[in-house]
Amino acid sequence: MQFERNPCAYILASGHYGTLYIGVTSDLMGRLHQHRSGTTGGFTGRYKIHRLVHFDMFDTMEAAIAREKQLKNWHRQWKINLIETGNPHWEDLAVGLGFDPLEQRAPGDGS
Repeated sequence: MQFERNPCAYILASGHYGTLYIGVTSDLMGRLHQHRSGTTGGFTGRYKIHRLVHFDMFDTMEAAIAREKQLKNWHRQWKINLIETGNPHWEDLAVGLGFDPLEQRAPGDGS
């Protein structure tokens, strides 16, 4: 069986204008499942960063990794501008990919 790779750089957020996480993967659906189920642990688990707010698909893993590095070096405001260009309301794009909506948080906690 041949594994189909879909290189992707992505940005997760804890909520609207919340904490951001930038990652890269060859399997966005699988990685989102890991983040949302808490199996990745670390930073995203500790700060509940599960909302997919931006992603870019690439032809090669090398290009996806280069984009991830570029985004990680950007100022926070540049990242926010990028997100808001394609997703002005910071919607969870994972819902459009077939994931269940995330639980709503109480007002004032970064949602």
